[in-house]
Amino acid sequence: MRSRSRSHRRRAVVLAAVCALGAGLLGGCADDGGDDRAGGSGGPDTKGRTTLTVGVFGVFGYKQAGLYDEYMELNPDIAIKETSIERNENYYPQLLTHLSTGSGLADIQAVEVANIAEITATQADRLVDLSKAPGVRKEDFIPWKWQQATTGDGRTVGLGTDIGPMAICYRKDLFRAAGLPTDREEVGKLWAGDWDKYIETGRRYQRKAPDGTSFVDSAGGVYKAVVAGSPRRYYDTAGKVIYKDSPAVRQAWGHAMDAATGKLTARLQQFQKEWDQAFANGRFATVSCPPWMLGYIKEKAGPAAEDQWDVAAAPRPGNWGGSFLTVPAASRHKDEAIKLAAWLTAPEQQAKLFAKQASFPSAQSAYALPQVAGARHPYFGDAPTGKIFAEAARGVPAQILGPKDLVIDQNIVDIGVLQVDRQGKSPQDGWRAATRTIDNALDE
Repeated sequence: MRSRSRSHRRRAVVLAAVCALGAGLLGGCADDGGDDRAGGSGGPDTKGRTTLTVGVFGVFGYKQAGLYDEYMELNPDIAIKETSIERNENYYPQLLTHLSTGSGLADIQAVEVANIAEITATQADRLVDLSKAPGVRKEDFIPWKWQQATTGDGRTVGLGTDIGPMAICYRKDLFRAAGLPTDREEVGKLWAGDWDKYIETGRRYQRKAPDGTSFVDSAGGVYKAVVAGSPRRYYDTAGKVIYKDSPAVRQAWGHAMDAATGKLTARLQQFQKEWDQAFANGRFATVSCPPWMLGYIKEKAGPAAEDQWDVAAAPRPGNWGGSFLTVPAASRHKDEAIKLAAWLTAPEQQAKLFAKQASFPSAQSAYALPQVAGARHPYFGDAPTGKIFAEAARGVPAQILGPKDLVIDQNIVDIGVLQVDRQGKSPQDGWRAATRTIDNALDE
Protein backbone atom coordinates (compact mmCIF):
# COMPACT_ATOMS: atom_id res chain seq x y z
CA MET A 1 0.00 0.00 0.00
CA ARG A 2 1.27 3.40 -0.83
CA SER A 3 0.50 6.19 1.52
CA ARG A 4 1.14 9.83 1.01
CA SER A 5 4.85 10.32 1.35
CA ARG A 6 6.95 13.18 2.57
CA SER A 7 8.41 13.49 -0.90
CA HIS A 8 4.96 13.77 -2.35
CA ARG A 9 3.94 16.23 0.27
CA ARG A 10 7.07 18.16 -0.62
CA ARG A 11 5.90 18.93 -4.14
CA ALA A 12 2.49 19.84 -2.75
CA VAL A 13 4.28 22.10 -0.30
CA VAL A 14 6.03 23.79 -3.18
CA LEU A 15 2.69 24.31 -4.85
CA ALA A 16 1.24 25.87 -1.72
CA ALA A 17 4.22 27.88 -0.65
CA VAL A 18 5.85 29.18 -3.78
CA CYS A 19 3.45 32.10 -3.89
CA ALA A 20 4.75 33.07 -0.45
CA LEU A 21 8.39 33.25 -1.47
CA GLY A 22 10.46 36.36 -1.03
CA ALA A 23 11.52 38.88 -3.64
CA GLY A 24 13.75 37.36 -6.25
CA LEU A 25 11.89 34.09 -6.09
CA LEU A 26 8.44 35.30 -6.93
CA GLY A 27 6.90 33.81 -9.97
CA GLY A 28 3.62 33.07 -11.58
CA CYS A 29 1.39 31.13 -9.24
CA ALA A 30 -1.50 30.37 -11.51
CA ASP A 31 -2.96 26.90 -11.71
CA ASP A 32 -0.89 24.74 -14.01
CA GLY A 33 -3.95 23.89 -15.98
CA GLY A 34 -3.15 20.22 -15.80
CA ASP A 35 -5.66 17.45 -15.32
CA ASP A 36 -5.60 14.01 -13.81
CA ARG A 37 -5.40 12.09 -17.04
CA ALA A 38 -2.28 10.19 -17.90
CA GLY A 39 -0.25 11.33 -20.88
CA GLY A 40 -0.76 9.90 -24.33
CA SER A 41 1.38 11.34 -27.09
CA GLY A 42 -0.16 14.18 -29.03
CA GLY A 43 -0.41 14.55 -32.82
CA PRO A 44 -0.16 17.74 -34.86
CA ASP A 45 -2.21 20.65 -33.59
CA THR A 46 -4.45 22.85 -35.73
CA LYS A 47 -1.40 24.86 -36.81
CA GLY A 48 0.41 21.75 -37.97
CA ARG A 49 2.89 21.84 -35.12
CA THR A 50 4.21 18.68 -33.50
CA THR A 51 2.66 18.39 -30.05
CA LEU A 52 4.99 17.11 -27.35
CA THR A 53 3.32 15.82 -24.20
CA VAL A 54 4.89 16.10 -20.77
CA GLY A 55 3.56 13.96 -17.91
CA VAL A 56 4.28 15.21 -14.38
CA PHE A 57 2.95 14.91 -10.83
CA GLY A 58 2.14 18.00 -8.80
CA VAL A 59 3.64 21.23 -10.07
CA PHE A 60 7.02 21.29 -11.76
CA GLY A 61 6.70 24.98 -12.55
CA TYR A 62 7.81 24.92 -16.19
CA LYS A 63 4.59 26.50 -17.33
CA GLN A 64 4.53 29.04 -14.48
CA ALA A 65 8.14 30.04 -15.18
CA GLY A 66 7.36 30.59 -18.85
CA LEU A 67 9.75 27.89 -20.04
CA TYR A 68 7.24 26.14 -22.28
CA ASP A 69 6.36 29.45 -23.96
CA GLU A 70 10.04 30.29 -24.41
CA TYR A 71 10.76 26.90 -25.98
CA MET A 72 7.81 27.15 -28.35
CA GLU A 73 8.95 30.62 -29.38
CA LEU A 74 12.40 29.25 -30.13
CA ASN A 75 10.89 26.24 -31.92
CA PRO A 76 7.77 27.41 -33.78
CA ASP A 77 7.10 23.91 -35.12
CA ILE A 78 6.61 22.55 -31.59
CA ALA A 79 3.62 22.76 -29.25
CA ILE A 80 3.83 21.50 -25.65
CA LYS A 81 1.02 20.01 -23.63
CA GLU A 82 1.53 19.15 -19.97
CA THR A 83 -0.68 16.74 -18.06
CA SER A 84 -0.34 16.64 -14.28
CA ILE A 85 -1.56 14.15 -11.72
CA GLU A 86 -1.54 15.88 -8.36
CA ARG A 87 -0.30 12.99 -6.24
CA ASN A 88 2.67 10.84 -7.12
CA GLU A 89 1.12 7.78 -5.49
CA ASN A 90 -1.50 7.96 -8.25
CA TYR A 91 0.91 9.02 -10.99
CA TYR A 92 3.67 6.49 -10.43
CA PRO A 93 1.66 3.24 -10.65
CA GLN A 94 0.17 4.50 -13.92
CA LEU A 95 3.64 5.25 -15.22
CA LEU A 96 4.81 1.72 -14.41
CA THR A 97 1.78 0.25 -16.15
CA HIS A 98 2.23 2.40 -19.23
CA LEU A 99 5.94 1.62 -19.44
CA SER A 100 5.25 -2.10 -19.24
CA THR A 101 2.68 -1.93 -22.05
CA GLY A 102 4.44 0.75 -24.09
CA SER A 103 1.22 2.71 -24.46
CA GLY A 104 -0.44 5.71 -22.86
CA LEU A 105 2.90 7.39 -22.31
CA ALA A 106 3.69 11.06 -22.63
CA ASP A 107 6.73 11.99 -24.70
CA ILE A 108 8.45 13.06 -21.48
CA GLN A 109 7.65 11.50 -18.11
CA ALA A 110 8.78 12.89 -14.77
CA VAL A 111 10.04 10.56 -12.02
CA GLU A 112 10.26 11.38 -8.31
CA VAL A 113 13.61 10.74 -6.59
CA ALA A 114 12.02 8.15 -4.29
CA ASN A 115 11.16 6.10 -7.39
CA ILE A 116 14.24 6.63 -9.53
CA ALA A 117 16.11 3.61 -8.16
CA GLU A 118 13.26 1.28 -9.09
CA ILE A 119 12.86 2.93 -12.50
CA THR A 120 16.58 2.71 -13.24
CA ALA A 121 16.80 -0.90 -12.09
CA THR A 122 13.67 -2.28 -13.73
CA GLN A 123 12.62 0.05 -16.57
CA ALA A 124 15.87 1.24 -18.13
CA ASP A 125 15.36 -0.76 -21.32
CA ARG A 126 12.07 1.08 -21.84
CA LEU A 127 13.69 4.50 -21.54
CA VAL A 128 16.06 6.48 -23.73
CA ASP A 129 19.71 6.83 -22.69
CA LEU A 130 19.99 10.59 -22.32
CA SER A 131 23.70 10.74 -21.50
CA LYS A 132 24.67 11.48 -25.11
CA ALA A 133 21.67 13.60 -26.04
CA PRO A 134 22.54 16.83 -27.87
CA GLY A 135 23.16 19.60 -25.35
CA VAL A 136 23.47 17.30 -22.34
CA ARG A 137 26.77 17.53 -20.44
CA LYS A 138 27.38 15.21 -17.51
CA GLU A 139 29.72 17.73 -15.92
CA ASP A 140 26.90 20.26 -15.68
CA PHE A 141 25.10 18.14 -13.08
CA ILE A 142 25.86 17.45 -9.44
CA PRO A 143 27.61 14.04 -9.64
CA TRP A 144 25.38 12.27 -7.13
CA LYS A 145 22.27 13.42 -8.98
CA TRP A 146 23.60 12.13 -12.28
CA GLN A 147 24.49 8.82 -10.68
CA GLN A 148 21.00 8.27 -9.25
CA ALA A 149 19.54 7.80 -12.74
CA THR A 150 22.46 5.92 -14.27
CA THR A 151 22.48 2.15 -14.70
CA GLY A 152 25.38 -0.12 -13.92
CA ASP A 153 26.32 -0.22 -17.60
CA GLY A 154 26.40 3.56 -17.86
CA ARG A 155 22.99 4.41 -19.35
CA THR A 156 21.53 7.60 -17.88
CA VAL A 157 17.76 7.32 -18.16
CA GLY A 158 16.76 10.48 -16.31
CA LEU A 159 18.00 14.07 -16.32
CA GLY A 160 17.88 15.81 -12.95
CA THR A 161 15.42 18.65 -12.46
CA ASP A 162 15.64 19.94 -8.89
CA ILE A 163 17.26 18.82 -5.64
CA GLY A 164 16.72 19.63 -1.95
CA PRO A 165 20.03 20.39 -0.22
CA MET A 166 19.31 21.05 3.44
CA ALA A 167 20.22 23.83 5.84
CA ILE A 168 18.95 24.66 9.34
CA CYS A 169 16.34 27.40 9.60
CA TYR A 170 16.33 28.98 13.05
CA ARG A 171 14.54 31.69 15.04
CA LYS A 172 16.91 34.50 15.96
CA ASP A 173 14.62 35.89 18.65
CA LEU A 174 14.38 32.54 20.42
CA PHE A 175 18.12 31.93 20.13
CA ARG A 176 18.79 35.37 21.61
CA ALA A 177 16.43 34.74 24.52
CA ALA A 178 18.12 31.41 25.19
CA GLY A 179 21.57 33.02 25.28
CA LEU A 180 22.75 31.60 21.95
CA PRO A 181 24.38 33.54 19.09
CA THR A 182 22.11 34.78 16.33
CA ASP A 183 24.49 35.57 13.46
CA ARG A 184 24.12 32.85 10.83
CA GLU A 185 27.86 32.25 10.58
CA GLU A 186 28.19 31.90 14.35
CA VAL A 187 25.12 29.69 14.53
CA GLY A 188 26.54 27.39 11.87
CA LYS A 189 29.74 27.05 13.90
CA LEU A 190 27.75 25.79 16.89
CA TRP A 191 27.19 22.47 15.17
CA ALA A 192 29.57 22.47 12.19
CA GLY A 193 30.44 18.99 11.01
CA ASP A 194 28.68 17.04 13.75
CA TRP A 195 25.05 16.29 14.58
CA ASP A 196 26.14 15.59 18.16
CA LYS A 197 26.91 19.31 18.41
CA TYR A 198 23.43 20.11 17.15
CA ILE A 199 21.89 18.00 19.89
CA GLU A 200 24.23 19.59 22.45
CA THR A 201 23.14 23.04 21.24
CA GLY A 202 19.60 21.87 21.83
CA ARG A 203 20.42 21.01 25.41
CA ARG A 204 21.95 24.47 25.86
CA TYR A 205 18.86 26.01 24.37
CA GLN A 206 16.48 24.11 26.62
CA ARG A 207 18.30 25.23 29.78
CA LYS A 208 17.24 28.85 29.07
CA ALA A 209 14.45 28.25 26.61
CA PRO A 210 11.68 30.88 26.39
CA ASP A 211 8.50 29.53 27.95
CA GLY A 212 6.56 27.15 25.78
CA THR A 213 9.28 26.68 23.17
CA SER A 214 11.44 23.76 22.14
CA PHE A 215 14.72 23.55 20.29
CA VAL A 216 13.47 21.57 17.29
CA ASP A 217 10.11 20.82 15.74
CA SER A 218 10.22 17.02 15.78
CA ALA A 219 12.38 13.98 16.32
CA GLY A 220 11.27 12.77 12.90
CA GLY A 221 12.77 15.87 11.34
CA VAL A 222 16.06 15.18 13.13
CA TYR A 223 16.08 11.58 11.89
CA LYS A 224 15.44 12.55 8.29
CA ALA A 225 18.07 15.29 8.27
CA VAL A 226 20.77 13.03 9.71
CA VAL A 227 20.07 9.98 7.56
CA ALA A 228 19.86 12.16 4.42
CA GLY A 229 23.58 12.86 4.66
CA SER A 230 24.75 9.24 4.59
CA PRO A 231 25.76 7.43 1.40
CA ARG A 232 24.47 4.04 2.54
CA ARG A 233 21.33 3.79 4.65
CA TYR A 234 18.71 1.20 3.69
CA TYR A 235 20.39 -0.86 0.94
CA ASP A 236 23.93 -2.02 0.26
CA THR A 237 25.68 -1.87 -3.10
CA ALA A 238 24.34 -5.32 -4.00
CA GLY A 239 20.76 -4.19 -3.48
CA LYS A 240 20.26 -6.04 -0.19
CA VAL A 241 18.06 -4.43 2.48
CA ILE A 242 20.34 -3.57 5.41
CA TYR A 243 18.43 -0.93 7.33
CA LYS A 244 18.37 -2.88 10.60
CA ASP A 245 22.15 -3.03 10.74
CA SER A 246 22.96 0.19 8.91
CA PRO A 247 25.36 2.46 10.84
CA ALA A 248 23.71 5.46 9.18
CA VAL A 249 20.26 4.41 10.41
CA ARG A 250 21.65 3.66 13.84
CA GLN A 251 23.23 7.10 14.04
CA ALA A 252 20.14 8.94 12.79
CA TRP A 253 17.88 6.92 15.10
CA GLY A 254 20.18 7.68 18.03
CA HIS A 255 20.10 11.42 17.43
CA ALA A 256 16.32 11.35 17.00
CA MET A 257 15.97 9.45 20.26
CA ASP A 258 18.31 11.91 22.01
CA ALA A 259 16.07 14.72 20.83
CA ALA A 260 12.86 12.94 21.84
CA THR A 261 13.88 11.57 25.22
CA GLY A 262 15.88 14.69 26.03
CA LYS A 263 12.73 16.77 25.60
CA LEU A 264 14.30 18.93 22.91
CA THR A 265 11.36 18.64 20.52
CA ALA A 266 7.95 20.25 20.22
CA ARG A 267 6.62 16.69 19.65
CA LEU A 268 5.11 17.56 16.28
CA GLN A 269 4.54 15.59 13.10
CA GLN A 270 5.67 17.42 10.02
CA PHE A 271 3.08 18.56 7.46
CA GLN A 272 0.24 18.20 9.92
CA LYS A 273 -2.00 21.08 10.96
CA GLU A 274 -0.44 21.33 14.40
CA TRP A 275 2.99 21.73 12.79
CA ASP A 276 1.69 24.61 10.70
CA GLN A 277 0.22 26.28 13.78
CA ALA A 278 3.50 25.89 15.64
CA PHE A 279 5.24 27.97 12.97
CA ALA A 280 2.69 30.72 13.57
CA ASN A 281 3.00 30.46 17.36
CA GLY A 282 6.80 30.33 17.42
CA ARG A 283 6.86 27.07 19.37
CA PHE A 284 10.23 25.80 18.15
CA ALA A 285 13.58 27.36 17.34
CA THR A 286 15.01 25.18 14.55
CA VAL A 287 13.91 23.02 11.66
CA SER A 288 15.87 21.29 8.89
CA CYS A 289 15.01 23.13 5.69
CA PRO A 290 15.62 22.53 1.98
CA PRO A 291 15.15 25.57 -0.29
CA TRP A 292 11.55 24.66 -1.07
CA MET A 293 10.63 24.91 2.62
CA LEU A 294 11.51 28.60 2.92
CA GLY A 295 8.31 29.65 1.23
CA TYR A 296 6.36 27.25 3.43
CA ILE A 297 7.86 28.75 6.60
CA LYS A 298 7.12 32.25 5.40
CA GLU A 299 3.54 31.34 4.67
CA LYS A 300 2.88 29.56 7.97
CA ALA A 301 4.90 31.84 10.28
CA GLY A 302 3.41 34.93 8.66
CA PRO A 303 4.41 38.60 8.64
CA ALA A 304 4.83 38.72 12.42
CA ALA A 305 7.88 36.47 12.16
CA GLU A 306 9.56 38.34 9.31
CA ASP A 307 13.26 38.85 10.00
CA GLN A 308 13.01 36.52 13.02
CA TRP A 309 13.91 33.46 10.96
CA ASP A 310 17.35 32.99 9.41
CA VAL A 311 19.24 30.22 7.61
CA ALA A 312 22.50 28.56 8.69
CA ALA A 313 24.47 25.66 7.28
CA ALA A 314 23.43 22.23 8.55
CA PRO A 315 25.88 20.14 10.60
CA ARG A 316 26.42 17.91 7.58
CA PRO A 317 25.01 18.17 4.03
CA GLY A 318 21.98 16.10 3.13
CA ASN A 319 19.30 16.09 0.47
CA TRP A 320 15.52 16.05 0.72
CA GLY A 321 13.60 15.77 -2.53
CA GLY A 322 14.13 16.15 -6.25
CA SER A 323 12.93 14.71 -9.55
CA PHE A 324 14.00 13.66 -13.04
CA LEU A 325 12.78 13.85 -16.61
CA THR A 326 12.79 10.68 -18.69
CA VAL A 327 11.95 9.96 -22.33
CA PRO A 328 10.20 6.63 -22.93
CA ALA A 329 11.50 4.54 -25.82
CA ALA A 330 7.86 4.34 -26.93
CA SER A 331 7.61 8.12 -27.22
CA ARG A 332 5.89 9.06 -30.45
CA HIS A 333 8.20 12.03 -30.97
CA LYS A 334 11.33 10.70 -29.36
CA ASP A 335 13.94 12.95 -30.99
CA GLU A 336 11.95 16.10 -30.29
CA ALA A 337 11.26 14.94 -26.73
CA ILE A 338 14.97 14.38 -26.08
CA LYS A 339 15.71 17.92 -27.22
CA LEU A 340 13.02 19.37 -24.97
CA ALA A 341 14.11 17.34 -21.91
CA ALA A 342 17.71 18.44 -22.46
CA TRP A 343 16.67 22.08 -22.81
CA LEU A 344 14.42 22.09 -19.72
CA THR A 345 17.19 20.62 -17.54
CA ALA A 346 20.04 22.73 -18.94
CA PRO A 347 21.72 25.00 -16.35
CA GLU A 348 20.25 28.19 -17.82
CA GLN A 349 16.69 26.89 -17.58
CA GLN A 350 17.23 25.45 -14.09
CA ALA A 351 18.45 28.87 -12.93
CA LYS A 352 15.35 30.50 -14.37
CA LEU A 353 13.16 27.92 -12.65
CA PHE A 354 14.86 28.59 -9.32
CA ALA A 355 14.34 32.33 -9.70
CA LYS A 356 10.65 31.88 -10.46
CA GLN A 357 9.62 28.72 -8.62
CA ALA A 358 12.33 28.03 -5.97
CA SER A 359 13.22 24.63 -7.42
CA PHE A 360 16.91 24.40 -6.58
CA PRO A 361 19.05 23.36 -9.59
CA SER A 362 20.52 19.89 -9.87
CA ALA A 363 22.82 21.40 -12.52
CA GLN A 364 25.85 22.66 -10.63
CA SER A 365 26.79 24.84 -13.58
CA ALA A 366 23.76 26.95 -12.68
CA TYR A 367 25.20 27.92 -9.30
CA ALA A 368 27.46 30.58 -10.82
CA LEU A 369 24.60 32.19 -12.72
CA PRO A 370 23.24 35.38 -11.17
CA GLN A 371 19.76 33.96 -10.52
CA VAL A 372 21.36 31.48 -8.08
CA ALA A 373 24.64 33.07 -6.97
CA GLY A 374 22.95 36.34 -6.10
CA ALA A 375 19.78 34.93 -4.56
CA ARG A 376 18.85 36.32 -1.16
CA HIS A 377 15.69 35.95 0.88
CA PRO A 378 14.48 39.11 2.63
CA TYR A 379 12.10 37.25 4.96
CA PHE A 380 15.06 35.34 6.37
CA GLY A 381 17.23 38.35 7.17
CA ASP A 382 18.35 38.70 3.55
CA ALA A 383 20.13 35.36 3.87
CA PRO A 384 22.30 34.45 0.83
CA THR A 385 20.21 31.39 0.10
CA GLY A 386 21.76 30.64 -3.29
CA LYS A 387 25.22 30.46 -1.75
CA ILE A 388 24.13 28.48 1.33
CA PHE A 389 22.22 25.82 -0.59
CA ALA A 390 24.80 25.55 -3.39
CA GLU A 391 27.50 24.79 -0.83
CA ALA A 392 25.22 22.20 0.79
CA ALA A 393 24.48 20.62 -2.59
CA ARG A 394 28.15 20.16 -3.36
CA GLY A 395 28.66 18.33 -0.07
CA VAL A 396 25.81 15.81 -0.38
CA PRO A 397 27.20 12.29 -0.78
CA ALA A 398 26.10 9.94 -3.55
CA GLN A 399 23.46 7.78 -1.91
CA ILE A 400 22.65 4.18 -2.65
CA LEU A 401 18.93 4.19 -3.35
CA GLY A 402 16.69 1.15 -3.29
CA PRO A 403 13.20 0.45 -4.61
CA LYS A 404 11.61 0.51 -1.14
CA ASP A 405 13.51 3.43 0.37
CA LEU A 406 10.27 5.33 0.77
CA VAL A 407 8.54 2.49 2.64
CA ILE A 408 11.44 2.06 5.04
CA ASP A 409 12.00 5.76 5.64
CA GLN A 410 8.36 6.59 6.16
CA ASN A 411 7.70 3.80 8.63
CA ILE A 412 10.78 4.53 10.69
CA VAL A 413 9.73 8.17 10.99
CA ASP A 414 5.94 7.96 11.14
CA ILE A 415 5.72 4.77 13.22
CA GLY A 416 8.91 4.30 15.23
CA VAL A 417 10.18 7.81 15.88
CA LEU A 418 6.70 9.22 16.30
CA GLN A 419 5.71 6.71 18.97
CA VAL A 420 8.72 7.70 21.06
CA ASP A 421 8.42 11.43 20.44
CA ARG A 422 4.68 11.85 20.86
CA GLN A 423 3.49 8.85 22.84
CA GLY A 424 6.41 8.52 25.20
CA LYS A 425 7.16 4.91 24.31
CA SER A 426 10.67 3.61 24.80
CA PRO A 427 13.16 3.71 21.90
CA GLN A 428 13.17 -0.10 21.96
CA ASP A 429 9.39 -0.27 21.59
CA GLY A 430 9.46 2.35 18.85
CA TRP A 431 12.09 0.47 16.88
CA ARG A 432 10.22 -2.82 17.21
CA ALA A 433 7.02 -1.19 15.96
CA ALA A 434 8.79 0.35 12.99
CA THR A 435 10.67 -2.79 11.94
CA ARG A 436 7.57 -4.96 12.29
CA THR A 437 5.64 -2.65 9.96
CA ILE A 438 8.49 -2.40 7.46
CA ASP A 439 9.06 -6.13 7.34
CA ASN A 440 5.37 -6.73 6.71
CA ALA A 441 5.41 -4.16 3.92
CA LEU A 442 8.54 -5.59 2.28
CA ASP A 443 7.04 -9.08 2.31
CA GLU A 444 4.01 -7.94 0.34
